Amino acid sequence: MQRPNAPRRARSFRKTSIAAIGGLAVAALALSACTGGDGDAGPSKSPTVDPNAVLTVGLVLEPKSLDIRTVSGAPLEQVLIDNVYQGLVTRTPQGEIEPALASKYEISSDNLTYTFTLREGITFHKGGELTPSDVVSSLEYARDTEGVVEGSTLAGATSIVADGNDIAVTLTKPDANFLWNLTGRAGLIFDEGDTTALATDANGTGPFTLGKWIQGDSISLDRFDGYWGEPAKIAEAVLKYIPDFTAGVNAMLDGSLDVLTAVDPNLSSQLDGTDGIELTFGTTTDKGTLALTNTRAPPNDPRVLDALRNGVVHEAIVEALGAGNTLYGPIPPTDPGYEDLAKLVPFDPDKAKALLKEAGQEDLELTLTIPSFYGTTVSTVLVSMYNDIGVTLKVNAVEFNTWLEDVYTNKDYDLSFVLHVEPRDFGNWADPEYYFNYDNPKVQQLYAEAMASTDQAKVDALLAEAARIVSSDNAADWLYNAETVTALRPGITGFQVDSINARINLANVEVASE
Repeated sequence: MQRPNAPRRARSFRKTSIAAIGGLAVAALALSACTGGDGDAGPSKSPTVDPNAVLTVGLVLEPKSLDIRTVSGAPLEQVLIDNVYQGLVTRTPQGEIEPALASKYEISSDNLTYTFTLREGITFHKGGELTPSDVVSSLEYARDTEGVVEGSTLAGATSIVADGNDIAVTLTKPDANFLWNLTGRAGLIFDEGDTTALATDANGTGPFTLGKWIQGDSISLDRFDGYWGEPAKIAEAVLKYIPDFTAGVNAMLDGSLDVLTAVDPNLSSQLDGTDGIELTFGTTTDKGTLALTNTRAPPNDPRVLDALRNGVVHEAIVEALGAGNTLYGPIPPTDPGYEDLAKLVPFDPDKAKALLKEAGQEDLELTLTIPSFYGTTVSTVLVSMYNDIGVTLKVNAVEFNTWLEDVYTNKDYDLSFVLHVEPRDFGNWADPEYYFNYDNPKVQQLYAEAMASTDQAKVDALLAEAARIVSSDNAADWLYNAETVTALRPGITGFQVDSINARINLANVEVASE
């Protein structure tokens, strides 16, 4: 059966084309200011920048704790990495790896030893000097301490030693993602012996210090005047948490916000052009993931899993959302190993009904657990689609922290929906302990081989093969690759465009003087 004709993209309101942004929380635009007259008018003048500006940004999802070592979830990475905490290396919004606290790094010819040269003259926000010992202790703590988020990514680092300002990390075997992993939580550097209560406070080396966290309202970041690099161009950033999309639009319209992230595309027309407000659009690594429990009956019956995927019209979900692109596998277009896997998931409601009948599940009832801040669009469309194949879907909309507890931690769900925003996170499908409950030795083998390779073409091929298996197994359904809409007031430049959901580096944002 043919898929219904529906656009892969829905952007009738789009006026500009600016690539790459992230979804749950933020996105942005770099506004260019250029004026000119007729004839031989001289070059345009850049607007005067206000170094004392306070930038107010509307976000959606507030963290439940500030302890970036032990608390999962994108909201912490968005706000704290690059702004407050840093590692030896960082990554650009385009995914390129660059030195950060390290001035340079070298990789041995056998790809086993990484040597980082630590910059000098760096201090932590609370006054301590950054030393090689801080680096060694931070990486060893992440590697050896149970409960550190992403700490397992350093498991292959058997030796972490300092020699002067050089820190050498030696691996048991090559790891294609090692530098990438160091740009995340496991690679963050902390002041050895520091007693800062990380759940409510922070002590990093970044261009901003943690100002005030008013729970349920906002987090403020203050420019760190002792920063080792180029100082931030704004004095303060106030990150306001507004989980209701309509309320966010209203706050932008009444002047309460300078930037509104995660604009609902269906509400964007209220903002575009109003009082000079401009919209930006961007692609992301965000994967709208419908997790299908692989351990609980009856959803884990292969016939039921196949039916649930055959009953979904991905194009219709994208159209209902008003932004985004279809996705049929676990790897988004910007990550290594991507292939368009649409052919593996034909829309075939008749086949879906037949499979359910064969499985004895003609009157199947399932519960979808979804964080409430996502709104009702995805769940409403899924309820309708599944009703068409004879599946009754009950929607359980919960607070995000409840989702983390029930689904992510306890793995207690029939179906679950969240946006997985992390780039290069295919390793979750090779981890049978992850909340997906997916356990395929072949996928695990292919992923291990990919990570052990130093040939990028081979890495891509191995990951692509593994992704085809995951999709063919109906381990989940990837409903769409998110595209985000962000609104900005005039006079704001340097706001990060790409990969906003993964992190928002505010150091280069400028606000023009009025």
